[in-house]
Amino acid sequence: MKKILYPILILFVLVPLGLLSENPAWAEWDNEYYQEALGFIPKGIENAFHLRALAPDYTIDGLNDVIAYYLSGMLGVALIFGIFYFLGKKFAR
Repeated sequence: MKKILYPILILFVLVPLGLLSENPAWAEWDNEYYQEALGFIPKGIENAFHLRALAPDYTIDGLNDVIAYYLSGMLGVALIFGIFYFLGKKFAR
């Protein structure tokens, strides 16, 4: 269990590095980005089902943007770790 905690802690520390980039994260493009980059918006993306995000654009009302970004990343890592941890417990028998 301790072996997995070190990479997770490293990910928590590295989360804010995304703030240094001027470009959007992979696959987090809006329709305007596709229009600019490709010259058109693919039909599958234009008509895609859109979900309401828990923290849209990694912001949380009432929090500093950098802190909200950091918390969003930590929450994502924790959720993914938790899902795989419980799946491993359930199916590893």
